[in-house]
Amino acid sequence: MGTTTDTGARDEEAVSRFVERFASQLTEAGMQRMASRVFAALLASDGGAMTSAELSLALQISPAAVSGAVGYLTQVNMVSREREPGSRRDRYVLHNELWYETFTRRDQVLTLWERTLREGAAGLGTDTPAGTRIAETAAFFEFLQGEMLAMMDRWRVHRSTLDL
Repeated sequence: MGTTTDTGARDEEAVSRFVERFASQLTEAGMQRMASRVFAALLASDGGAMTSAELSLALQISPAAVSGAVGYLTQVNMVSREREPGSRRDRYVLHNELWYETFTRRDQVLTLWERTLREGAAGLGTDTPAGTRIAETAAFFEFLQGEMLAMMDRWRVHRSTLDL
């Protein structure tokens, strides 16, 4: 697996280094280790999809480790499972507009948290130290949501200008 210079050819060693480096960063940010590795491998694959066997081979991990990682990634809506046409094998596929969808889902979580925090502040009393702290946290999430929506709108505009 040496370095290649042909246009469009992949340097598998460089791909492997990227996968492990990005996976490590995802793990440091709180994602499960195997899920990080599987996600990074899918991200680095040209088709954005791989079978369990392909992931096992690429990452040198067991099918059970792939299954557990995919279970987590499916649960957090970062990948989906699709049946290969004419086959009994599943392919694990990155969602289109992955980052946009991930942040949009985070907005839904922020809405839920904000509502719960506002209810908590009202129950504790906004004139108490805990109630004030919780009300401020709710206000922060409300602010964050507004900024997130505006940022995602700017991203859609910016994305249309990219020459990719």
